[in-house]
Amino acid sequence: MRRLVTPLIAVLVTVALCALPAHAAGRLLATFSLSGTTGTFVVANPGTTAVTGWSIVFELPAGVTASGAQHATIRQSGTRVTLTPAYYINTLQPGRNTEPYSPRITLSAAAQPTSCLINGANCDGSGGDPPARPPVTATYDVSGTSAKFVIANNGTAPLSGWSIVFELPAGVTASGAQHGSLSQSGRTVTLTPAHYNTTVNAGATTEPYSPSFTVSAANAEPTSCRINDVNCDGAPDAPPGAPGNLRSPVRTTRTVSLAWDAAAPGSLPITGYEVHNGSTLAASVTGTSAVVSGLTPSTGYTFTVRAKDRKGTLSAASAPLTVTTRNPADDTQPPTVPGGLRSTARTSSSVTLAWNASSDGSGIAGYDVYTGSTLATTVAGTTAVVSGLSPSTGYAFTVRARDLYDNLSAPSAALQVTTADIVETGYARVGYFVQWGIYGRQYFVRNLDTTGAAARLTHINYAFANIDPVNLTCLQGVTKGTTTNPQDPDQGDGAGDAEADYGRPFSAAQSVDGVADTGWEQLRGNFNQLRKLKAKHPHLKVLISLGGWTYSKYFSDVAATDAARRKFVASCIDIYIKGNLPVYNGAGGPGTGAGIFDGIDLDWEWPGAEGHPGNHVSPNDKVNNTLLIAEFRRQLDALTATTGKRYQLTAFTPADPAKIAAGWDLSQVAKYLDIFNVQGYDFHGAGSDNSWEPNRTGHQGNLYLDDDSPYDPDFSVEQAIDVYLRAGVHPRKLTIGLAYYGRGWQRVPDGGTYGEWQSAGGAAPGQFQEEAGTRGYGNLLAMVPGCTVRHDEQAVATYCHTGDGGQWWTFDDAWSIGRKAAWLRSKGLLGAMMWEMSGDTGVLTAALDSALR
Repeated sequence: MRRLVTPLIAVLVTVALCALPAHAAGRLLATFSLSGTTGTFVVANPGTTAVTGWSIVFELPAGVTASGAQHATIRQSGTRVTLTPAYYINTLQPGRNTEPYSPRITLSAAAQPTSCLINGANCDGSGGDPPARPPVTATYDVSGTSAKFVIANNGTAPLSGWSIVFELPAGVTASGAQHGSLSQSGRTVTLTPAHYNTTVNAGATTEPYSPSFTVSAANAEPTSCRINDVNCDGAPDAPPGAPGNLRSPVRTTRTVSLAWDAAAPGSLPITGYEVHNGSTLAASVTGTSAVVSGLTPSTGYTFTVRAKDRKGTLSAASAPLTVTTRNPADDTQPPTVPGGLRSTARTSSSVTLAWNASSDGSGIAGYDVYTGSTLATTVAGTTAVVSGLSPSTGYAFTVRARDLYDNLSAPSAALQVTTADIVETGYARVGYFVQWGIYGRQYFVRNLDTTGAAARLTHINYAFANIDPVNLTCLQGVTKGTTTNPQDPDQGDGAGDAEADYGRPFSAAQSVDGVADTGWEQLRGNFNQLRKLKAKHPHLKVLISLGGWTYSKYFSDVAATDAARRKFVASCIDIYIKGNLPVYNGAGGPGTGAGIFDGIDLDWEWPGAEGHPGNHVSPNDKVNNTLLIAEFRRQLDALTATTGKRYQLTAFTPADPAKIAAGWDLSQVAKYLDIFNVQGYDFHGAGSDNSWEPNRTGHQGNLYLDDDSPYDPDFSVEQAIDVYLRAGVHPRKLTIGLAYYGRGWQRVPDGGTYGEWQSAGGAAPGQFQEEAGTRGYGNLLAMVPGCTVRHDEQAVATYCHTGDGGQWWTFDDAWSIGRKAAWLRSKGLLGAMMWEMSGDTGVLTAALDSALR
């Protein structure tokens, strides 16, 4: 029903318009009237241009509450009430007002507002004009547990791409997003819009499709809010406060130790402090202490400290502190040697040390802790944590005391400590999940859960990410299929599948938690399902695998120079670890993939050796491979310093001794890698195009060499692992590869050996037309009738033969997996890796898990 303007309201509006002088563009007027306990605000635009985006803030007498808003929403905090209009009156044309849809509220008692502001200016038009509106604002509204953000673009150009990061009170969670998607880590929530809200036109808002969600506590308000890293209300950022109580606990002849009280944060969290020696930056630290070294003895220095927030905004300087370094001539006697050096704790990446205090006549300034001949850290007390170490790696530690005059003691007795394994208890079970499995294989992330694999695995390697052939960076955000010709040297150029990765919506039946995608989420596809799987199985580590057989063409290029390595590694970390996925079909955007991947798996096939046709190969690949892996470790560790989370680094490595020699300096690479996933399959096979070994059968994953093998050289898991062990790689960094699929030949005679090592007539029909000679384990048993399974006891290899002149297949089954698991346990290896999970119905992973317990 159309509501008419009452005569009283009409008179009030007319008086307000006639009595006021001309105002700046954007000045609105709001007139309040009261009928019983129903209050109405009529908002008018007396200007000559339309005004989009407004709100009214008014005060009520103590004890009076407002509720039951019509054509608006309200929030009340104490006596202050904020009224936000419905989207259909959020824009006021010149010379118009909000009738017949003026906001109405119900008051608990008949009362007039004691003050009233509209867009920061007096509602009656008196006083100054409203302050300039920020270009973009995000207004939060909550009623009970229903909350939403309305984004307003007050600028003159479209807003393309936005996200909101806000903090909720401790214990409060956000969920059930509509018109957007949410991710929460602790108290921090990231909200990204649905694709139809990604762009907000000039002068427009996100209504009626503003992102909404549910909060777990009624009327929970954010404690902070940022849109595109500016304050949601458009207020300028406040810098941090200045650090206080700057002091020097210790000074020596060449160093000054400083400490200070933590600064009060401004608009953003404090991320660190800058220490200045006069006007020179002397140190940048994350805590509230620092040691300034390299000073001149008997010299006065003046220090100040400034706090720094997340955007790099600096506080005012602390009060200055003047310190004079000591004179070394006053004391030339070194301290006593620290004794009792011991390890009190260790992880896969750190060792905690303790020792007995040294003594000295002038006093002890601190202790220098060495890893080998390298200074690892300097501490004031008698304990230290040495971090940034590699798992399953031995280190020699020594400690030297330093007195107040920089006299060094002799080193302590050396202490040998081996870091813990990357899997600190039990054995690793690393399963590859293939990106394309959701198509013909119809194998989804959900299947990892329903088959029981997710509960038994320790790692999932997601295969594969590609390399951009032009920019030589990690490639994401494209959907381009490869050619079907496996010999095409350009088969992988520019290829990728963002659709499978994070673009495709999955149905409830395909989803880990049984909840279907709407198609509007910023993160869909396999990546979203991996996030759900990790929430259900928190022990799982998920790594992104770079390269693979088809996508290794440009590894040699990205590894060739220091600049290329730095650029490539930074791009991969940005996309996959930081989660800055390129926008694809409404999905992706800054931070949308954060938290999915716990590290990076490198699948360069093969440095310095033959791989896919067209691969770039250089005689410098072996050296550059080591440098590339070291660069990944360096940049991942640098990120750890800011996030506190250690990121894993693994590699798929060859079984062929010749390929190892050509591309892998194992003793050096072992300093940086957490796991070597050693290829334990594909020793023999016909190939999908009969380009490999079409004329003779052979085991593809035998544990031992078989005396009957006609191949020279031949391969085995034992032989491959022996190369790594002889090079000094710690056994608890090694997994052996298991095949969850079979390699097959056709037209194979019995030969008295049930087809083993016999002549063949090419690849057998495969599970898929384009993959002749290959079948997943489950498909092989179901779809190759009459294939009698047999076991080669000497080689520890499983095969089957359909009869004279029929098909012959080589694969792993529960028997061979059990035997291989017993062997790897006897060798003290880390565990097993499986290519790839879609081949297993759950039987093989269950067998492996049982054998490794």
